[in-house]
Amino acid sequence: MARPENGKMEKVQTTLDSVLESVDKAEEFVIQEAGKAGFDEDEQHQIGMAVRECAVNAVVHGNRYSKTKKVHLDIERSSSALTVTIGDEGEGFDLNSLPDPLAPENLLRQSGRGLLLIRTFMDDFDLHPRPGGGTEVRLVKHLAKS
Repeated sequence: MARPENGKMEKVQTTLDSVLESVDKAEEFVIQEAGKAGFDEDEQHQIGMAVRECAVNAVVHGNRYSKTKKVHLDIERSSSALTVTIGDEGEGFDLNSLPDPLAPENLLRQSGRGLLLIRTFMDDFDLHPRPGGGTEVRLVKHLAKS
């Protein structure tokens, strides 16, 4: 696995519009950075899928496609981990209010599995209010020691 040789933290920050095309951009940025960090192709796609789910939630549920609200994407890459923070400018929500996607009454629902996928693919997941309003999700994937 190739890793940043200098051991320092590399950071990419961008602001995206609240449109579904931004979801693709967020996923592309993160997959590119995951590759630079040394993750293999499968891990890159898992990280990309987790970020895609978060970005969709930010655009659709957080910002509700508002032309005046943005999605904030920060990617930090080091020799040991990739950390991705995605924030929206919506009203926020309580994670505990979401229905359990594995409950029998929810198994056939078309939505509600995104957070389950995110938690499966990433090592750390944190959801909290974003400073200035909205919701912020922080995802971390650690590089395996070689």
